[in-house]
Amino acid sequence: MATEAVRVQPAARVRGRVRPPGDKSISHRYALLAAIAHGRSRIRGYSTGADCASTLRCLRGLGVDIRETGPHGEGGLEIEVNGRGLRGLQPPLSELDAGNSGSTIRMLSGILAAHPFRASITGDDSLRRRPMRRIIVPLERMGARILSSDGRPPLTIDGSLTLAPLDFRPDVPSAQVKSAVLLAGLHADGTTRVHEALATRDHTERALRAFGIEVARAGTTVSVRGVASLRARDLVVPGDISSAAFWMIAAAALPGSEVEIAQVGLNPTRTGVVSVLRRMGARIDVSPAPGAGADEAGEPLGTIVVRYERLLETRIAPEEVPGVIDELPVLAALATHGGGLSVSGAGELRVKESDRIAALADGLRRMGADIDEQPDGFAVRASRQLRGGEVDALSDHRLAMAFAVAALGAAGPTTIHDAGAAAVSYPEFFAVLESLRA
Repeated sequence: MATEAVRVQPAARVRGRVRPPGDKSISHRYALLAAIAHGRSRIRGYSTGADCASTLRCLRGLGVDIRETGPHGEGGLEIEVNGRGLRGLQPPLSELDAGNSGSTIRMLSGILAAHPFRASITGDDSLRRRPMRRIIVPLERMGARILSSDGRPPLTIDGSLTLAPLDFRPDVPSAQVKSAVLLAGLHADGTTRVHEALATRDHTERALRAFGIEVARAGTTVSVRGVASLRARDLVVPGDISSAAFWMIAAAALPGSEVEIAQVGLNPTRTGVVSVLRRMGARIDVSPAPGAGADEAGEPLGTIVVRYERLLETRIAPEEVPGVIDELPVLAALATHGGGLSVSGAGELRVKESDRIAALADGLRRMGADIDEQPDGFAVRASRQLRGGEVDALSDHRLAMAFAVAALGAAGPTTIHDAGAAAVSYPEFFAVLESLRA
């Protein structure tokens, strides 16, 4: 599907109401924890994206009974997971396939590190280029043995029944690395701590509490104590704010635009994009849901309304990057509509599904943008209107959608090759885009 090309026409404005798909990050975590809990969990609003389907496919390959019991409206799927309990997964009969999903391979590795059998996990061409030493090092220190292809997938994991607790300081801020270590720590006899230099998204900590695990936090240090027992839960996944960001930014880009985004997650570790958009000049109203403003797992949610205002030049500093790492490509797209944007401290973008800095700069430049590529970021100057053209998303879902948002403000049409990559996180993206054209 990723080879599909889509032609995006310019738009005068966008208007309408959107319920974004279930949050991808939260969906992964609920499914993984439900698989090692005791009892049957029901998850509503589970992401329809291919990445989250990869997590379910891998868990089924490990003996977990997962049933899709129906759609959950426009917000996602409804699934039931029959948990097998801590260390209850079965040896896989064949190699597990994580597809394009870094979240799947990294977090599942943390769980497999505590299972006394050999399991191999691979993925697509893009995933097999992504760095895995950042999880291999701590998991081997805890007692697992992991074979890799020069620190990249496929990974072959020989788990251990006697994992040791660990005090770990990641080299790079990464919620996936933190999560892999904490998930392994659930099985270790003692307290496992992750000391972060910069706080990353806290969906794993919230999800662990929802499944009955005590999680301690002191500053940017997070800890869990093993051996722990998880209890099954019925949970609803909030709308994905990273997916919603494309519509927020489309509304901020085009004069006369207004978009309402309903039932979207408002986790404060994910709302950095709202702060950046306000600095860039957008009018944004955020309304938490009635009552406590949070779901049963402690994930805040509500409604966001975005209206166009004149765009301003903005800088994103390195300490802000972990909170907006997924939104940086589409924020660059917004800067082509006006204002301008400079970003530094974002070298992590070079080891995502693609080298997002190089691919983003190349694509926007082909559309007529004035953009400089830097080792750890980029600078976009709003010196001229895009003309449109042909770009390649390189099988990267966020680039495909970012180029589409940039194309709305071009003088002519834009053809996006590999646009089908959007299905990794948001299969309905291009249909929703057409529905919002005013």
